[in-house]
Amino acid sequence: MDISLDWLVSVDDHVLEPPHVWQDRLPAKFRDAGPRMVTDDKGEAWVFEGKRMPTTGLSAAAGKKREEFSPLPVTYADMRPGCYDPAARVEDMNRAGVLASLSFPSFPRFCGQAFTEADDRELGLACVRAYNDWMIDEWCGTAPGRLIPMIILPLWDATLAAAEIERTAAKGARAIAFSENPYPLGLPSIHDPSGFWEPMIAASVDANMPICMHLGSSSQLPSTSPDMPMAAIIALTPVASTAAACIDWLFSPWLPKYPDLKLCLSEGGIGWIPYVLERCDHVVEVHRGWASKGDFAGDLTVGAVGDRGELGGLAVDMLPSELFRRHMYGCFIEDPFGVGALDQIGVDNVMIETDYPHTDSTWPNSIEVAHKQLAGLPDDVKRKILQTNAARVFGLELPEPPATRQ
Repeated sequence: MDISLDWLVSVDDHVLEPPHVWQDRLPAKFRDAGPRMVTDDKGEAWVFEGKRMPTTGLSAAAGKKREEFSPLPVTYADMRPGCYDPAARVEDMNRAGVLASLSFPSFPRFCGQAFTEADDRELGLACVRAYNDWMIDEWCGTAPGRLIPMIILPLWDATLAAAEIERTAAKGARAIAFSENPYPLGLPSIHDPSGFWEPMIAASVDANMPICMHLGSSSQLPSTSPDMPMAAIIALTPVASTAAACIDWLFSPWLPKYPDLKLCLSEGGIGWIPYVLERCDHVVEVHRGWASKGDFAGDLTVGAVGDRGELGGLAVDMLPSELFRRHMYGCFIEDPFGVGALDQIGVDNVMIETDYPHTDSTWPNSIEVAHKQLAGLPDDVKRKILQTNAARVFGLELPEPPATRQ
């Protein structure tokens, strides 16, 4: 089915979980300890394991002017209903020309790490499962095909994570939220010598579910110094964090071992990709000869998972740029420079986002902004970036668009 180019699929939006999620779905023995919304003399906030966490206005900026953006706490009564209500979200999608939307979590943070940090791991696992059931059954169940189910994982145990992928795949889950760098979360890196993450990676491949790594999902912002201005940190993050995640996986053993593994670099932009691929290819071409002989000071394969081969496990018969095009997908909101470099990136490796309801969002003019960026490109390329790349990567059957935009 050819869908009008007046519609796009957004592979990175956000949901602010309504207050009932865990109180309605946790087993009775965990309900009192589970996340709940409180209103007191300090205002409105989530409370979990003794921690009080208000919602920042930067996470619920839809409908506000830029000069109204604020990092101060905001209540649900002050938010646009599309932030937390699925029916209202679909109405806002219709207004912006968004046919389907994939949303990352908010209270659990971008890869659900709030539950990995829980003191009670049994409670943490119950919270992960409750969130996933809500995401699939209620949030996405309200508008099947329009809202794409993404799950979180019990990151502290890759075998449990694999089991949760299998469980939720049977319920219709289409994507996995993972960290751009699990090491700062106190977890093994993807280069862990024991192969800690392999059960999770193998399960994602078996379920045909992409692993989506959102900017900032390491719970660590890059900076050059403690007094680096926040505006500078925001500018630095896609280059320092998303590009680092890309390189990390390119030099890991997992891409050669799992040819069907799919990785999405969510909200990281795409303009940096051509240089990173060029640099990685150059490193391999220049250094693999001496590295393969082992005649160097220091072991480039420290932390290796099994037999890494040349240069830390990179498949010697495939350059990083080739691995990227087989496995990775750059995701952008507004990136004219990157759009101009599609030939170097690969038109099959790029998807678009709207970032609703965050401050970088293009809502309510998402489709208009997208077409402004893609102006001059052939319709078949526009269609890939707006719709069919996402449909292929996430295994979607795109729904019939509404008769009219609201």
